Amino acid sequence: MKKAEYIDPIIGTVGDEQEESWHGGGKTHPGACVPGGMVQLCPDTVTGGDNGTGYNYCHSSIEGFSFNHMSGIGWYGDLGNVQIMPVTGETDLRSGSNAEMPFKKGTAGWKSDFSHDEETAKAGYYSVNLKRYGIKAEATSSMYNGMLRFTYPEKSDARVIFNFSRRLGGHADFEQVEIINDRRIEGSIHCTPKGGGFGRGGGGISYDLYFVCELSAPAKSMRFFSNEEFAQENIKKHEHEDVGLLLSFGKDTDEPIKIKCAISYTDIEGARKNFESDCNGFDFDAMREKAFDEWEKVFEGVDVAGSDETDLKIFYTCLYHTLLDPRHAADADGRFSINGKIYKTEEYTHRTVFSGWDVYRSEFPLLGIIRPDMVRDTANSLLKIAECRNTAFPRWELLGNDSHSMVGDPGLIVVADAFLKGIKTVDTEKTYEIARASCLGAAELYGKPFQSMRPDCEQYKENCYVPEKLSDTLEFLLADYTMSKLAQAMGKNDDAEYFMNRVKHYGENFNALLGFMAPRYENGLFVFEENEYDDDGCVESNIYQQSWFVPYDVKGMSKLFGETRTLELLERFFERADLKKLWNDDYNHSNEPCHNITHYFSMLGKTHRTQYWTRRVQKEAYRTGAFGFCGNEDVGQLSAWYVLSAIGFAQLCPGYQAYFVNTPLFKEAKIKLDPEYHSCSVSDTFEVVCDKDPLEFPYIRSMSLNGQKITRAYLDYSEITAGGVLTFELSKEPCEDFGKDVPESFI
Repeated sequence: MKKAEYIDPIIGTVGDEQEESWHGGGKTHPGACVPGGMVQLCPDTVTGGDNGTGYNYCHSSIEGFSFNHMSGIGWYGDLGNVQIMPVTGETDLRSGSNAEMPFKKGTAGWKSDFSHDEETAKAGYYSVNLKRYGIKAEATSSMYNGMLRFTYPEKSDARVIFNFSRRLGGHADFEQVEIINDRRIEGSIHCTPKGGGFGRGGGGISYDLYFVCELSAPAKSMRFFSNEEFAQENIKKHEHEDVGLLLSFGKDTDEPIKIKCAISYTDIEGARKNFESDCNGFDFDAMREKAFDEWEKVFEGVDVAGSDETDLKIFYTCLYHTLLDPRHAADADGRFSINGKIYKTEEYTHRTVFSGWDVYRSEFPLLGIIRPDMVRDTANSLLKIAECRNTAFPRWELLGNDSHSMVGDPGLIVVADAFLKGIKTVDTEKTYEIARASCLGAAELYGKPFQSMRPDCEQYKENCYVPEKLSDTLEFLLADYTMSKLAQAMGKNDDAEYFMNRVKHYGENFNALLGFMAPRYENGLFVFEENEYDDDGCVESNIYQQSWFVPYDVKGMSKLFGETRTLELLERFFERADLKKLWNDDYNHSNEPCHNITHYFSMLGKTHRTQYWTRRVQKEAYRTGAFGFCGNEDVGQLSAWYVLSAIGFAQLCPGYQAYFVNTPLFKEAKIKLDPEYHSCSVSDTFEVVCDKDPLEFPYIRSMSLNGQKITRAYLDYSEITAGGVLTFELSKEPCEDFGKDVPESFI
């Protein structure tokens, strides 16, 4: 069986308005896409609510198919442009399920009901039967193009509706569309926060999308409409804030109607070049096969062998989600746009969709091993955006915009950690200057106003905490830690010492009366917390969950808590959690502040408990089906945690290049290394081999690397990327003597 056949894009496709929990599920999409593809062509079940991908498995109707989506995100989403819906006969001129645009005249709209029994989602392919019309709708894609194939009932009045004003989380501000001929349509869509989008405008996302669409058969008529009214007949151009287009093909359409569309965020020439770059003709099946082959090819880099088919399906679907983003933002000719200005480079591929607060924890540590080119592209993309805007590296980036979603300075963390892995930007000095300016809260850089990520308050500058904000404080201290390691690696020793001394203030946030970390007022006194489940000053977490966030000094943290008490609290933290739930007040795998805490046991000399709880999380927090993810998939992070832990690792602290081990999920795993980024001094592959089936023997007795026994519970990144074979000897019973050799502290 080919590896790409294990991909099940339906996993995690639950969004808002579902009954199991208020939290909203994985929020992935089942659409057709290739690795890192600019086009992600997906069915849309609704426009409205916190259904960030536009598709929610819990819905029963489809309003169309649009060409760009994000996967695994909340906050009402964005993109979802160029929506196309096949219909037959007369219909209303609104979808009927778009809550962001008023629906005044119709009764049902053009939407159609559908059944999951008549729906198929695979790598690079999606199909569904639109019951209202009896139309089979299929989708596939390439890097820059998507293709739809609509098979109509015999002798039906075949029509297609284009909705150019549609946008997730709102609507487009303005559209310009031109009918080139009876087979070709071109245009642009202008989107700003005024129309909504990410955070319903709160994310501050602006972009222009350009498109080129061609039809496999000439349309007999094309007519524009706006606000549910037809425009005058025979016009070839239409400019409006609400542009739609109805195409009619008549009742003698014997062959399926195919529509292919290329997009660009640069200009119309970019869309035209993208259209020609990888999509010749209307051979739908050839494009579908090529999309599948691209997934199979990228999966050649990670090969696992195990006895459980469900584990294999979850593993390769998680790997699939990990490789969707950051995606290509540059056109086929290398051009891309930031803040309305066009750039071009051959030094890297400009990428977008960087959910920083989420993905620095597991996704980028995984990509550093399996796809270092994506790490380098992303680091350079963040650098270019920061350089163009004279700001810190973006926190949550989309199409050159920083939505500033969540907290901390994750762009710096990713860029610094990449440098320490030997994955460098094209201008390391400029990278350092921007990072340093951000950490110091500089008001100016290069003689121009500079926007730092650091809070503008004296308490953080002088005393290393943000008043009444515990999450912000601990996240910024981690960024200072990675900054110190970056400075040390670049020979900036004074800076390295300065930032490390800041990090050492973390203990001042420990409230001895409460027995946990806690937020403080401006005067330094602690905010009153009734107990560890209060969430004052915590972002998507509570005091109990956020108190563990000292990954650079787990042993030092345990001394604050009391070493025996720390282990007791950790055990209670996991034991009280229902790992299947979408939200927990104890260990909460559905959100990032808890990720990698299973590996704290290893830092505290209890590696067998890391092995036990990591396996529990793997088996209980991940499942197949639409409800398969225990929370928002978060643009690859939830998936990457699973993939990396299934191979047998977690990078506990960015900046510190130790990958702590847990029992692998599979008996064998093999990773192709990249000699452009990895030393490959032993081999061009890295293999993980277990002497027994880890599903039956879940504990590590010993491990060896290339025949040499290793008593510590981790490997350095350089050891992994040198290649070779890591061998685990497994046991049915816990082996408390394994892996006691751990660092006292990373600081």
